[in-house]
Amino acid sequence: MRWDQALKDYQNYLRIERGLSKNSIYNYSFDIKKLTNYLNDHSISVSPEAIDADEVKSFIYEVSKSLNPRSQARLISGLRNFFDYLIFENYRTTNPLDLIESPKIGRKLPDTLSVKDIDNLIAAIDLSYTYNGVNLGERNRAIIETLYSCGLRVSELVDLKISDLFFKEGFLKITGKGNKQRFVPIGVSTQKYITIWIDIRNHIKIDPNSRDIVFLNYKGKQMTRAMIFTIIKQLVKTSGLNKTVSPHTFRHSFATHLLENGADLRSIQMMLGHESITTTEIYMHVDRSHLSNVLQKYHPRK
Repeated sequence: MRWDQALKDYQNYLRIERGLSKNSIYNYSFDIKKLTNYLNDHSISVSPEAIDADEVKSFIYEVSKSLNPRSQARLISGLRNFFDYLIFENYRTTNPLDLIESPKIGRKLPDTLSVKDIDNLIAAIDLSYTYNGVNLGERNRAIIETLYSCGLRVSELVDLKISDLFFKEGFLKITGKGNKQRFVPIGVSTQKYITIWIDIRNHIKIDPNSRDIVFLNYKGKQMTRAMIFTIIKQLVKTSGLNKTVSPHTFRHSFATHLLENGADLRSIQMMLGHESITTTEIYMHVDRSHLSNVLQKYHPRK
């Protein structure tokens, strides 16, 4: 079997059998492409069925020189999954990653913003900003408010559809990882900002492929993840906030602020769309002062 055919079959498996998103499939594929590029650069002619542990070790040693431990662990995990697939399809009997250990990494706590930080970011948005006759300032405010108020992933935000808005019931229907759907509550104020943007959106010439998409660029096309990152980066610079902020920072802040104000982990898990409660539990470690306050308030041996 050729590497390109093995990769194509694996991508189909990830999409059809595991229901992964395009972004997840891209990330898994990127690990394998790194390996095949290494083999080509070193004139190593070996098939996916025949590559052995020593050849994979040499590759990992080479690329790990420029990777931090967390990236190394992700690379090893991605390759291990690929070779597990080949075993599942009876192309191999062993996984060359079985005896390769991932580097020890600590649990990385998510970066969060304070409520004041978020208020300052939103206040820094120029609501009058217009490009090619389209008010993008109102759109940008609706984007930031939705990211923070609903705890969405950036992919969920750019894929949000008009038909997913259930404002009367107070929910958004979100399609998350693995095409799993969930309903996320949305507050009245965020509904208002989205409605303001939709009124503006309705006067744009919309691309036929984006008719049901909420957030559009000035050309009437669906926005990309990169565009959301750029908007946030520029906003952070304008506001003078001395922090590294990404779309995911608002999601982390959403969960942390809910926990700090008494929400239970199970509810937060459902709103974030985490498959496992252990993923949500990381937020228990974000603000230890909050945990101390809980102890002081509720434990009989204060």
